[in-house]
Amino acid sequence: MTKPTVISLFTGGMGLDLGFEEKGFDIKVALDNDAAVEATILANDRDFPVISKNVSKVTTAEILSVAGLQVGEATVVTGAPPCEPFSTAGNRNGFRDHRASAVHSFIQIVRESQPEYFAFEEVPGFLRAAKKHISFYERSNMRAGEIHPDVKLGSAFEEIMKEFEGLGYYLSFDPINPRASLLNSADYGVPQKRVRFVLLGAREGPAIDLPTPTHDAPDSKEVQEGAKGQWRTLRDALDGLDYNGDEHLQFPKKWGQYLDKVPEGGCWRDLRKDLHAVVLGGAYDDGTNPMTAGKKGGRTGFLRRLSWDKPAPTLVDRPTHKANCLCHPGETRPLSVREYARIQGFDDDWIFSGSLSQRYRLIGQATPVQLGTAIAAKILEHRMENLCNRGNVRTNEEQDVFYQMEFPREVLLR
Repeated sequence: MTKPTVISLFTGGMGLDLGFEEKGFDIKVALDNDAAVEATILANDRDFPVISKNVSKVTTAEILSVAGLQVGEATVVTGAPPCEPFSTAGNRNGFRDHRASAVHSFIQIVRESQPEYFAFEEVPGFLRAAKKHISFYERSNMRAGEIHPDVKLGSAFEEIMKEFEGLGYYLSFDPINPRASLLNSADYGVPQKRVRFVLLGAREGPAIDLPTPTHDAPDSKEVQEGAKGQWRTLRDALDGLDYNGDEHLQFPKKWGQYLDKVPEGGCWRDLRKDLHAVVLGGAYDDGTNPMTAGKKGGRTGFLRRLSWDKPAPTLVDRPTHKANCLCHPGETRPLSVREYARIQGFDDDWIFSGSLSQRYRLIGQATPVQLGTAIAAKILEHRMENLCNRGNVRTNEEQDVFYQMEFPREVLLR
């Protein structure tokens, strides 16, 4: 029996794809308009074809032709479209951002290619995405009746979910509990607290469940009872990785005098109070602006030094963002490219091509490999149960070749 197949959209650094490969999937085609992506795939000797085009400039027929597949033959279409339109780290322009059309392109390709499954990932802000963006401060000073329907939080998300529902697939999404679709990568063995919206679709029922978490906080009941492993830490991720001047970006020179005073696990709040306004700049809330007074809380990413014994925070496309500083816990420097890759679950021999900034972006925007593996395993489990129920898989040899993973015996023999 042949391996299950993947059409990979918005491939990026291949974190999601490597997770699927780990479970025996065969990548038939990758699509991404970033030249560094194709160079990365070639540098790692992957032999599947790459379509280096914007997703809006390629037809589903072309994708299927390059993949050597017919309509309905692909096992799964995967994709994590650009997150900037919905990310709190971006401008959050929602549907006004041309990159938001990538989500509609993903849905269209699924509709036209009719895979057995699809796996879609977005940032958690996707749940609150509005058709038209206004600032937090403008919104918080409006009365409920003054908010236009297009500005309502979640208005864009609701429209997109109607499109997904229109595909006719059985979805993992629970409208009664939307936040159940937000998966924390740390719960799946990733040494990073990275929350993402994940939607799985199955052409045949029943609805597919999201992966069950395998890890939790050290003080959780399930960890204490041995039912789950405890979250992996930054120390776990970087264990055995020697730093020999590995490539990394540089912090602005003036940051050093402040970061040197920030303890492990700390941030700007650990500095003297008279320095807070200096280091935060326009993000500092001095209480004088009635529009923003008392509303600029949080911001722990400014001058943040990581902790060895906790999972890393979400990796962004570069560790020198002012509001998302990712400083090494023991040295006053950003995390290196290789450290970034370790945290995201890439093997040390995985090569990233492109400029230094491009490599950071490829890694920072990738799906963690372990989360990709968990998603792939769930799809395989659902597929195995359906095949067994139809009597299409009968021998252990077929099961071993086809799935390359273990299932409960009661499932295999059902």
